[in-house]
Amino acid sequence: MQKQIFTIRQQILEAKKKGQKLLAVLLDPDKIVLENVGQLIEKINQSPATHIFVGGSIVQTNILEELISALKQKTSLPVVLFPGDPSQISSKADAILFLSLLSGRNPDYLIEYQVQAAPILKKTKLEVISTGYILIESGSETAVERVSKTKPLKRDDLNLALATAQAGEMLGNHIIYLEAGSGARQAVPLEMIEMIAQNIEIPVIVGGGIVDLHGIQNAYNAGADLVVIGTAFENNSHFFESVLATQNGLND
Repeated sequence: MQKQIFTIRQQILEAKKKGQKLLAVLLDPDKIVLENVGQLIEKINQSPATHIFVGGSIVQTNILEELISALKQKTSLPVVLFPGDPSQISSKADAILFLSLLSGRNPDYLIEYQVQAAPILKKTKLEVISTGYILIESGSETAVERVSKTKPLKRDDLNLALATAQAGEMLGNHIIYLEAGSGARQAVPLEMIEMIAQNIEIPVIVGGGIVDLHGIQNAYNAGADLVVIGTAFENNSHFFESVLATQNGLND
């Protein structure tokens, strides 16, 4: 009997059904030194990460292709593009989060960049995962806010955040991504994650402002299906060693 091969989207859906929590490391090419990529990948391979996201609000370096090639050679984890614009598309990755910034009203990020990206993506074999991207107020201006020229949703406006997520689901998004932003002072409110997770059927990704095991676990408990760690890992490549040490301590 031939073994069934799941797409990345199907894997995330299956994990959600089984209550298995996922973890992604976000790598911004502008913050990567290629000479150190081998050590970086080794740290990721030793971590609990299930996915690698690659991208940034603005990528100014030209190492994207080399970075993804190195990742594909040295790790079996799926590499998923998390692009700020169509220039960050690479056929070397496994999939792309096809983002629409639902929280903003800048047409470039709602549909224009998607229109520009579509012909490029049609020429690749990338798995396209339609993603409703919702930026949440985090206590400071983030790169996403600055680059997209949009305002995040208020932290205390749970009903608007829920309605936005539900609209994304009704429009056919495969995933909802709740984002506090890179280097956020505050993570997405747990009550917001919980309300949205309980009132939509599609998986929920949460990122931004999560800096330790406690933050990861809180997001999971609130209903996040996949948590993204970016700045915390950028600032400390030993981040997951401390996470695993803490987990082992709790299990002793």
